[in-house]
Amino acid sequence: MQVYIRICGQVQGVFFRSSAKKVAESLGLVGWVRNNDDGSVEALAKGSKENLEKFVSWCKKGPLAATVERVEVNWSKATGEFDKFVII
Repeated sequence: MQVYIRICGQVQGVFFRSSAKKVAESLGLVGWVRNNDDGSVEALAKGSKENLEKFVSWCKKGPLAATVERVEVNWSKATGEFDKFVII
């Protein structure tokens, strides 16, 4: 199972990506997280549904300095090969 997440709000310059990486790794997820030019952050994570749901819940809050205004979530069957969670 995998999930694509787009997080909008004050989510850049607040350590969102590095925090997301730590959370994803602690949950045993693989995939990536990156900043977008429009100020949002997006992530693609692959793992168990239970741990992906925990990751999505965390993304809705983010790190302490973040202000999350909106989160888009799209679930799908796992595609692509990942061996770790990276910041791109």
